Amino acid sequence: MRMVVADDDPVTRRLLEGVLVRLGFEVVLATDGTEALAILTGDDPPPVAILDWMMPGMTGIDVCRTLRERAPSGPTYVLIVTSRERTEDLVAALDAGADDYVTKPFQVEELKARVGVGLRVATLQRRLADRVTELELALAHVTRLQGLLPICMYCKKIRNDQNYWTQVETYVSDHSDARFSHGICPECRIKHIEPQLERMRQASVDKQVADSPTG
Repeated sequence: MRMVVADDDPVTRRLLEGVLVRLGFEVVLATDGTEALAILTGDDPPPVAILDWMMPGMTGIDVCRTLRERAPSGPTYVLIVTSRERTEDLVAALDAGADDYVTKPFQVEELKARVGVGLRVATLQRRLADRVTELELALAHVTRLQGLLPICMYCKKIRNDQNYWTQVETYVSDHSDARFSHGICPECRIKHIEPQLERMRQASVDKQVADSPTG
């Protein structure tokens, strides 16, 4: 999984990159908040971002707030890295839309654990988004027949919108995505097919008798 790391301090940036690469991530580096925002709002953005709070120009909080304003329930999981430890600062980060935070100087094991949480959440969000897309595509192919259908009580044809009588399968095919394959039910086989077969057998026997020398 790809991940954005944004920090204006090159030492911290490289330290974070090294830890994340060892965890198996593909890391996309940004040197400030503006660059990070461009990556996260571009085509195919990474689903997880680690943003330093204090950066020149746009801070990590600014980036997070902008992301949430554009998509309140967007798929990007944001982890803020900060040296601030006051409760009100951490609450402000979460209120801005951050999903989690790590205080500096961070412990590698703690960072791994919090990144693991982000990975699980991002994976679930991606699966959910894929499922929603599948359902939307399925619904787009569903056409429902509604209302009162005028059908002949004898021949079972249906009167269409142009006031012409048509076969049931034709009407349903024109008004939905349903397709038909034809078969014969047991009752119709007894009622229609077997009498025809019997007449054909009898006709064959009669012809054999008529063609025989003693016929």
